[in-house]
Amino acid sequence: YFLLCVNYFFYGETVTDYFFTLVQREEPLRILSKYHRFISFTLYLIGFCMFVLSLVKKHYRLQFYMFGWTHVTLLIVVTQSHLVIHNLFEGMIWFIVPISCVICNDIMAYMFGFFFGRTPLIKLSPKKTWEGFIGGFFATVVFGLLLSYVMSGYRCFVCPVEYNNDTNSFTVDCEPSDLFRLQEYSIPEVIQSVIGLTTVWMYPFQIHSIALSTFASLIGPFGGFFASGFKRAFKIKDFANTIPGHGGIMDRFDCQYLMATFVNVYIASFIRGPNPSKLIQQFLTLRPDQQLHIFNTLRSHLADKGVLTAAVEDE
Repeated sequence: YFLLCVNYFFYGETVTDYFFTLVQREEPLRILSKYHRFISFTLYLIGFCMFVLSLVKKHYRLQFYMFGWTHVTLLIVVTQSHLVIHNLFEGMIWFIVPISCVICNDIMAYMFGFFFGRTPLIKLSPKKTWEGFIGGFFATVVFGLLLSYVMSGYRCFVCPVEYNNDTNSFTVDCEPSDLFRLQEYSIPEVIQSVIGLTTVWMYPFQIHSIALSTFASLIGPFGGFFASGFKRAFKIKDFANTIPGHGGIMDRFDCQYLMATFVNVYIASFIRGPNPSKLIQQFLTLRPDQQLHIFNTLRSHLADKGVLTAAVEDE
């Protein structure tokens, strides 16, 4: 029940955000969208009251134990999956590059640790070494730069997913933003003497990929350490046996634990700006008097800045 409530809350807001015009077109959907958070909270309260009424003497400890585990599991699983969907809507590159960096770091840390590992890194994972940790970091940064360079040249990877009201379908086609256009950068003098170049052409996204690969290399492994500590706490070797010799799916994706959250926070903090198309969609749903008020306010603001006068003169 709580799983359904949480999914309804998260994905209900996602549907309202990306299908805004469609939601406003249908009366039942418009009502659900307007009171979405109230409905979600009401559903949670019903579940909370059902839990309290179901408490049985001599089983209080077990029931509260399961209640707590339910909320922790939903926080980890549903929140992460919700953020993955949001990252995908920003463009496939925001999903593929981070997840590939984590996988690369996992492989390269193992390789460097296998051939050069001498110094133990953490007691939770005795096989992890400092040599593997540091070697995996540098290998992942280089891998992230190369993969970003290749993917930034394809619109299908860099364009955000948008809903087309005319065809009632999603489209992945756009004019790439400045983030995915080659630009010339000056190389620091210290490095110039080594490589013999003064400038280099790069996609701005490659610079952001350094931040993504750094997080995947330095913080991502702590998701694996967290999983190792969890398994040790319950004295189990693997979460499951789905993959012979490797355990379950969670054993392979434990280092992805925080990556989706970081990417979403990174996009919101350093990349995403106001979306004009969404603002216009919301503007068109207002009453005529509200639209007129916004129009007059915007016209006065542009006139004060001299933008409106210059535009009229150009015409």
